[in-house]
Amino acid sequence: MRVICLGTGTSFGVPMVACDCAVCTSTDPRNKRNRCSVLVEMPEGNLLIDAPPELRLACLAHAVRRVDAVALTHTHADHIMGMDDIRRFNVLNGAEMPIYAEETFCDDVRRVFRYVFTAGQEGGGRPKFRLINIHPGREFSLLGAAVTPLRILHGELAITAFRIGSFAYVTDVSHIPPRTLEGLRGLDVLILGAIRDEPHATHFSIPQAIDVVKDLSPRRAFFTHLTHDVDHAELSGRLPPGMLPAFDGQVIDIIESTN
Repeated sequence: MRVICLGTGTSFGVPMVACDCAVCTSTDPRNKRNRCSVLVEMPEGNLLIDAPPELRLACLAHAVRRVDAVALTHTHADHIMGMDDIRRFNVLNGAEMPIYAEETFCDDVRRVFRYVFTAGQEGGGRPKFRLINIHPGREFSLLGAAVTPLRILHGELAITAFRIGSFAYVTDVSHIPPRTLEGLRGLDVLILGAIRDEPHATHFSIPQAIDVVKDLSPRRAFFTHLTHDVDHAELSGRLPPGMLPAFDGQVIDIIESTN
């Protein structure tokens, strides 16, 4: 299994509009961050987790030619506003796109993308979604792998993390319940949201994320959802061993446990 980071930035993206800070004007390509998303290359196809506004551009930049299913962590704008771009994969696949999300998030998709589900729009260039409800803690089979949705909190909003084999994706998180922590042990790779050094009401700070990684002890951890306050090289130089900031276009090979 392999993971491609399509976006590793906060909801503003980096560079941020009308900002001349050192990170926003940096020439280091690792400081240019789309909104958060990953593509997971699984045994029988590719799973896209979240569909941010730059989805089309990210797919072009990182040569994504196949998406077989989509999973949503939640429905804030920076995680779903690229869903219309899924229609290109409808054409390539010749089929509806299965969208896996918790029931309330499926309801949000129906509301925000009402035209997708409105009769009379056939042939109008709309994507085709097949919404599938998922439930935290209830494993399901997808594309030749077992996927487990896990409950996390984004401020007071209950949202979804995903574990797939020895990989877990946990973004937009400010609290991980004890049961979920137990479900995140024994990982090869953890991608974890860590917005900046300073505390935040709805996201882990970098020091908080470091503490979580020390507790869970994955073989490798990568921090995502980074703001323009974070310089990639500077953060890389001070993180503990086994922890790194993620960057757009990063490819991470997952080593499955033999235990």
